[in-house]
Amino acid sequence: MTPGTAERPQMPIEDFEELADAAPENVRLEFVDGRLRTKDPLSVEDFEELEHRAPETVRLEYVNGKLEVKAMPDGNHREIFMWLLRECMQQRPDLNLVPESGVKAEAYRKGRARTDGSLAPVDHFKGHGEWSDPDGTLMTVEITSHDRDTNRRDRIDKPVGYGAADIPVYLLIDRDNNTVTVFSEPKEGRYQQASSYPWGATVEIPEPVGITLKTEKLKDYAD
Repeated sequence: MTPGTAERPQMPIEDFEELADAAPENVRLEFVDGRLRTKDPLSVEDFEELEHRAPETVRLEYVNGKLEVKAMPDGNHREIFMWLLRECMQQRPDLNLVPESGVKAEAYRKGRARTDGSLAPVDHFKGHGEWSDPDGTLMTVEITSHDRDTNRRDRIDKPVGYGAADIPVYLLIDRDNNTVTVFSEPKEGRYQQASSYPWGATVEIPEPVGITLKTEKLKDYAD
């Protein structure tokens, strides 16, 4: 992160109050040090009900047994996604990069992750509900935001969750380190390969994706 760029809290207090008012009766929420927490263990079913009731300004995930708030994207985040979308469309017109896609992640599909992008065959998500089974998704994408939980969520928990769901590739575009990391070859619940490249490098995304990213353009979005 560029010096002087402040990490954002998970959510404004006004959003927490609105979420707490809408929460199911058996879900008790608290807001501690700028972070959303539950006072009691949260089941997947309770999470899905809470997420369904959440205000439009709050995007929730259930990652590694914890309730998480996914940061709203800023301008550079959106531009990076559009750059990647164009690259995917040009090289793999048979695939769609679907933004903000809900996926059942982790072992036994017990996690609920909201990806920045999910790459899958055209029409793959037709008829799906809010949270899709990971089967058939070729790659998930996360673009880091400048919030305090990015390190644990995107660099630690998400690779575990996507690898355990046997998603072939996880692409992490890291705006703090100006790197692109490709996680691949999921086996026995974990990615066997993780290769990082500086922005500006040529990055080969392995099969079944089979895309080459020339990442010089990412330097335009360094912040």
